[in-house]
Amino acid sequence: MEQNKKALFSEWEKLGENDELNAISILKHRDGTPAMVCFLAQQMAEKYLKGLLLFHSGDSPKIHSLIKLVALIGQYVSGSDDLLKEEVSLLSAYYIETRYVSDVPLETYTWEMAEEAYVAAKKIKEFVLRKIA
Repeated sequence: MEQNKKALFSEWEKLGENDELNAISILKHRDGTPAMVCFLAQQMAEKYLKGLLLFHSGDSPKIHSLIKLVALIGQYVSGSDDLLKEEVSLLSAYYIETRYVSDVPLETYTWEMAEEAYVAAKKIKEFVLRKIA
């Protein structure tokens, strides 16, 4: 059973790694936009959190809210609410606003924001990988 859980997690991990590779490339080469890096960072975090939830519960709900995912994970992993609060709060703003027309113009996003978003997603990734190990 443990092997099956890791295999299921591995599928989400691969998706998260793809988002990370794209974010890193855009940050390095500046061949995209900061808004896209922010979105990719949110997606990366979402995929790792869904993988962790699937690992523990056997379920991966079709939700995009990092806040809800962390709350669900909290049923299985103690301390996740407090540990990830800052990162989740930062990245949560980047799901809708970077994909759809909103009150926040895409030009508002800076490379500094993109770097910060990537660092937050990386912290979530590292947290998840520690919990899977």
